[in-house]
Amino acid sequence: MFLTLLLQATGGMDYTQLLFPVAIGLVVYFFMIRPQQKRASDAKSFRQSLAKGSRIVTIGGLHGLVVDLTDETVVVEVDRGTKLRFDRSAIAREVGTKKEPGTDTVATT
Repeated sequence: MFLTLLLQATGGMDYTQLLFPVAIGLVVYFFMIRPQQKRASDAKSFRQSLAKGSRIVTIGGLHGLVVDLTDETVVVEVDRGTKLRFDRSAIAREVGTKKEPGTDTVATT
């Protein structure tokens, strides 16, 4: 069957037939692959920039305060005296940094 398809093919090379698959490849690259690589790069740089005292949220939705860091893990305090160890890859985002005592101000209008 494959041989019959090859025999039915035209003899000349038509470059317009090659244009459509190349265009599809470019669209897939610029709209799917490239943005995903950028998000992964941003997430990696964020996880490397974590510091003690950062308030974070894990991918599971657990909120806490970073109290210790190693190359691979993060120790998060979720309540007074309750510390959990996570991989750095489990940290989803930062929600703010630790506030110093006495810096809470109430705005009056």
